[in-house]
Amino acid sequence: MYNNFKEFLTKEIQDIRDAGLYKEERIIVSPQGAEITLESGKKVLNFCANNYLGLSNHPELVKAAKEGLDHHGYGMSSVRFICGTTDLHKKLEQKIAEFFGMEDTILYAAAFDANGGVFEPLLTEQDAIISDSLNHASIIDGVRLCKAQRFRYQSADMEDLETQLKAAKDARFKVIVTDGVFSMDGHVPNVKRMVELANQYDAMVMIDESHSAGVVGKTGRGVTELFDIRGQVELITGTLGKSFGGAIGGFTTGKKEIIEMLRQRSRPYLFSNSLPPMVVNAGIRMFEMMSETNELQDKLHANTDYFLGKMTEAGFDIRPTQSAICAVMLYDAKLSQDMAAKLLDEGIYVIGFYYPVVAKGQARIRVQLSAAHTREHLDKTINAFIKVGREMGVIK
Repeated sequence: MYNNFKEFLTKEIQDIRDAGLYKEERIIVSPQGAEITLESGKKVLNFCANNYLGLSNHPELVKAAKEGLDHHGYGMSSVRFICGTTDLHKKLEQKIAEFFGMEDTILYAAAFDANGGVFEPLLTEQDAIISDSLNHASIIDGVRLCKAQRFRYQSADMEDLETQLKAAKDARFKVIVTDGVFSMDGHVPNVKRMVELANQYDAMVMIDESHSAGVVGKTGRGVTELFDIRGQVELITGTLGKSFGGAIGGFTTGKKEIIEMLRQRSRPYLFSNSLPPMVVNAGIRMFEMMSETNELQDKLHANTDYFLGKMTEAGFDIRPTQSAICAVMLYDAKLSQDMAAKLLDEGIYVIGFYYPVVAKGQARIRVQLSAAHTREHLDKTINAFIKVGREMGVIK
């Protein structure tokens, strides 16, 4: 049987290559940072990592990871409820709850697991999930695992959200779920208005802060800080794999009764190995650092403002953003691939995004700013974009 399937797959893969849409994995042989080294030996500036605060190779976190390794060993070899819980896990959960102004936290192996494991234990066919049309794939998959009724509203459109809340009026419990920052565009929904609607229509609110935590808000505490509604939503999910050190691990933080129920019934939590102590100890140190100084957030915000201003001035089509994500719109899938390749020749590491990651006809290069970038890094990248953009007819 496999011979027929192999033939089918080979043709499908070749069609992807012929369309210029094959995803190549570039191999990095250095630590993650603003400047990285590829397998070829070429050094390039990295503008497509989720390393928003530049913590992925921060010496304080490396030191904390080593200490966790020395004190608590390499791995837990267990799930949390058997023998996979250490004092470090409980301390990190407390730190996350305090950071977001919530009551309790539950750790997962990844944010994908946090979103995948949150709905099914809490909601049944009597309930309703009202979801943003551009929510992350992990939210979509989590909703699919749940028997709750599904309603979808146009992205960040509060009028359509109200329409869907009215349509879901007969549900026992209702949960509005949204990304805090939409990863392909960088825009932030009006969560303050969302909470007002939730109160009006007797609904709860869940926010995925994966791309907003550490970035949005004066001190990086996410969209609830931005809109001055800390503690007014029921659930926040997020990751340790982006701003918060860039390693691995996800979390759900929120009302204590919800977290307690997730500990009892959330399948990715119950059946996944516990996070290794070195990752957890580095996470604890990271939250301590974020409470000690706002230097990294201030640097990131300054870098973002500078880059967006210069790119817009140069004539690039940039999506409105309230984050560290700058979507350079190209619309053509192959153009996004070709331009990214030419930018790599100029020493700039970026990636073109196209269908199915984004809608058809909405291809772009997503540039992600970091507190680790210097003004020289920014200027080199802006100049490279201008040079390649003119050569390819993207700008005049």
